[in-house]
Amino acid sequence: MNEKDVEAISGICITSFLHSIADTLSEEGKTTFSSIAASNAFLSRMKGDNLMLVAESDENIFGVIELKEGRHVAMLFIRPESQKSGIGRKLLASALKYAKVETVTVSASLSSISAYEKYGFECRGEIGESAGLVYQPMEIKLSKEVCAVST
Repeated sequence: MNEKDVEAISGICITSFLHSIADTLSEEGKTTFSSIAASNAFLSRMKGDNLMLVAESDENIFGVIELKEGRHVAMLFIRPESQKSGIGRKLLASALKYAKVETVTVSASLSSISAYEKYGFECRGEIGESAGLVYQPMEIKLSKEVCAVST
């Protein structure tokens, strides 16, 4: 992901969120997500230890994944019209090559649990809530070979 992609990425995240998740959350959750997905928030996280990858074709961006500190999937959003086409799976596979740990986690929105299960994640713990965002903790155990490639 480049700085020039930030506006498009923010738009994809917010559009996908409104399409799939927003109706299940409180106003607080919607506000929290809007601040996390804002362009300036992406720019700030790009300067930290977060890997951000985009799926693009002919300079059109279709999705984004953010891997925080090589251990946690912080964002995975695909344009609504492009979902269920394999883009999320490809983004996840690419990001996991950079994992710095054997177990990668995600705080999955309730509507995305089945997608993460298809990717190989398993539910861990109880459904939680933070700043109005409701999530299911999940994790995937990677083979040692995958972890060795990323270090």
